[in-house]
Amino acid sequence: MAEQTRTLWALVPVAVAVSVLGIGGWALSRKNPDELPTTLAQKPAPELALTPLRGDEPPPTRADLLAPGVKIVNFWASWCAPCRIEHPALMELSKTVPIIGVNYKDDPANARGFLAELGDPFAKLGADATGRTGINWGLYGVPETFVIDAEGRVLLRHPGPITEGVLRERILPALAPR
Repeated sequence: MAEQTRTLWALVPVAVAVSVLGIGGWALSRKNPDELPTTLAQKPAPELALTPLRGDEPPPTRADLLAPGVKIVNFWASWCAPCRIEHPALMELSKTVPIIGVNYKDDPANARGFLAELGDPFAKLGADATGRTGINWGLYGVPETFVIDAEGRVLLRHPGPITEGVLRERILPALAPR
């Protein structure tokens, strides 16, 4: 019995080493090992429970996620410096694909001022004042962008600002017809 116990304890460091190497290999095999994967990939996008941000215009809903064609959902805020950086890319994207804007935990007047200053790329726009919708979408922070297919499934999640490289390497390929 004592011999079996010693043998089992001798295997513990080997098991730990194999586990660490396996996890490390998995992390390094990802395109961006620093990016946390989304649990929403290829699943239906969560509901959009938002309040109006453009006067009487109704905020986006689940029906907008199911509209024909691919679309983008972008979480942003006026207090977010990276949101300002990505804004020109959103303005350009809005010429070819509908973008649903979700203003996240922001003062409505500041959000409207941000759009008045930089332009409004959003086909539909709503506010997530409490952050509940962001939680349901698994948001880590803003900006965060999701590409949604015609069936309302999440094709891609991109945390952080959309730069030229991100646009070319991630967003545009996800928008391509399948």
